Amino acid sequence: MKYRTLGTTGLKVSVVGMGTWQLGGEWNKDFSQPEVDAMFDKARQVGINLIDTAECYGDHTSERLIGAATKRDRSKWIIATKFGHKYHGYMNRTEPRTPADTLKQIEDSLTALQTDYIDLLQYHSWGDDKFADASVLEVIQKAKQQGKVRHLGNSVGWNGNLKQIELSKGMDLEAIQIIYNRLDRAPEEAVFAECIKQNLGVLARVPLASGYLSGKYKPGAKFEKGDVRSNHKPEEVERKLTEVQKIQKEELPPDVPMAQWALAWCLQHPAVTTVIPGCKDVQQVADNAAAAELSIVKDDHPQAARS
Repeated sequence: MKYRTLGTTGLKVSVVGMGTWQLGGEWNKDFSQPEVDAMFDKARQVGINLIDTAECYGDHTSERLIGAATKRDRSKWIIATKFGHKYHGYMNRTEPRTPADTLKQIEDSLTALQTDYIDLLQYHSWGDDKFADASVLEVIQKAKQQGKVRHLGNSVGWNGNLKQIELSKGMDLEAIQIIYNRLDRAPEEAVFAECIKQNLGVLARVPLASGYLSGKYKPGAKFEKGDVRSNHKPEEVERKLTEVQKIQKEELPPDVPMAQWALAWCLQHPAVTTVIPGCKDVQQVADNAAAAELSIVKDDHPQAARS
């Protein structure tokens, strides 16, 4: 595993982390605690230390599973979570975003995670009108002063949202989470340059494009009801899978798994600190981690951690 420093936080994070939306039950699978424990044991073994979750991956369901899996060695993990959504059921959320809501969500996340601090607390896909609410920022700044939150970040809803990125340092935000993958390169247009300018850590989410870049699916593939991809427009699914097939033929090096290449591809960009792919089992944890070993993931990356 390789490690990079997350912006100005001083946190040394694994270049491959673990995204955990799937633990909330919206990817056509419910997880037991033993299953999650086994995945975290593998993460320990392969050197993954960054875990990204959220308040609405289930009703703090993902956080509870993570909390139980990490409580015995909490200090070895970098846990990032989010605030601003309330889960009510499958793909059903509201957006409680007052100071009182924010305070409650922080406390509920701490309880679910079985910890007394959050390493990185992130705004969760906020619209521009609410994002700059000074009263909300005051609440999370107070939580930071109390030691309940170590660092602040922003999980940006629209991956071309330069406006919110530009506000980062003025709001004491040190990290940005954004969609970035071989099929969606929008952040390259302006967002990444601003991240580099402000020395913001960047967590690239959906690096496998919701699994389309996993190499498992060919044009014509269908997804079962209950899988979030079953909600995608059929013509968009077909377009993506056709493009992936072309990438496999023209860009994928011989004998390199598609998913590992796709993760490593993201990590080449000088703005990107880490990728946070999801995983459904122990083998996927190991396979994702192996992307760090590919030669295109450089040790002299601008955000490489210095010992």
